[in-house]
Amino acid sequence: MRDRIPRPHATVILAIAADGKIADTARSPARFGSANDKAHLEQQIAAADAVLFGNGTLRAYGTTLRVTAPDLLDWREERGKPLQPVQIVCSQSCQFDPNWRFFQQPVPRWLLTGKSAEFPSQSPTNLPLNSMFDRILFVETAGGEIDWIDAFGQLANLGIQRLAILGGGQLVASLLAAGSIDEFWLTVCPLILGGAAAPTPVEGKGFLASFAPKLELLAVKQVGQEVFLHYRVARSTIHQGIGSEVNYPH
Repeated sequence: MRDRIPRPHATVILAIAADGKIADTARSPARFGSANDKAHLEQQIAAADAVLFGNGTLRAYGTTLRVTAPDLLDWREERGKPLQPVQIVCSQSCQFDPNWRFFQQPVPRWLLTGKSAEFPSQSPTNLPLNSMFDRILFVETAGGEIDWIDAFGQLANLGIQRLAILGGGQLVASLLAAGSIDEFWLTVCPLILGGAAAPTPVEGKGFLASFAPKLELLAVKQVGQEVFLHYRVARSTIHQGIGSEVNYPH
């Protein structure tokens, strides 16, 4: 059965304002987290085999967070992992600016796109996409949406056991609807962004309360003015993952 296809253990890591927003109404890069939050994010990335984010997130930042802390690099090396996890961009449009710093960073880059997407042979700047990415994954689509069971199955076959998901809200909503998220790490930051148009951690069509994915609170930690919340998605709402146990780097 499709829901028994092995897939990576997927964790969403996001910083949110106290009112639940992940960015302001201009969708500016969310840099309101403290140095403690950045260190926490780097630790989660270091524990992953790959990082997944949408094209909108890449467009907002133009870059990605690399593992740079010496202890985290040592942790990965001791376990036979590449120094940097794979950075996977999910995009149906495949519209990228090669001048984004992301394309100069020393990280492995993959592109995940749908088979039904209008996939250009070249980027808008005439730079071939296969020169911008180390690997391009074509996955099945259903109703114009990525088939995440197919996508995660392909990732598992390529050795991705632990996946960190960094947004945005549309991507997280699609993954939740597919039952493909295992955990959430949410850092609640001390500011109010407001705005009906400001993005939230989960966008899309939303869930009726009676069918909403349920969470189990695993840990609460206050560091300075921020609160770190660790949730597990209830097993009844997710498919079976692989690599669910890990000793995180400290």
